Amino acid sequence: MKKLLGLAFLMLLVVSITSMTSAKLQTATNTSLEGTWELINRYNYDENGVSDTLQNINGYRQIKIYSKGKVMWTRYSPDDPAEWFGYGSYSNTENILKEQLEFGSAAMMQVIDTVQVFEFELLLDKDTYSQITKDAEGNRSYSENYQRID
Repeated sequence: MKKLLGLAFLMLLVVSITSMTSAKLQTATNTSLEGTWELINRYNYDENGVSDTLQNINGYRQIKIYSKGKVMWTRYSPDDPAEWFGYGSYSNTENILKEQLEFGSAAMMQVIDTVQVFEFELLLDKDTYSQITKDAEGNRSYSENYQRID
């Protein structure tokens, strides 16, 4: 009887620990960049904060996919005949996103040749994130604002 009670207690303990660990992992992944994101708008900043909101117009779309340390992005703009896409690696902390693109479209390769690592301030929630570009003095200048689509 003691062995049966001990076994039941041990099973209950294992189930409880598994549930707590699963809940912690689920909470951590809810604020992860892993997934597919679509640009919803962009902000320009001045010394007082957001000075202008730029909406996507005329069918403009931009998608980013983050998976296992890799990033892929593409954009479609009916008004711009140039192709824009890039692929590389990324890392992030709670407040910083770094992307290092390895290759991209011809237009993007011209940018990649001059910028080795793109570093942004990161504001990340469960279903939205913003990557904010700062000027040389560390002031916010521009952001891209995304919504999770998967």
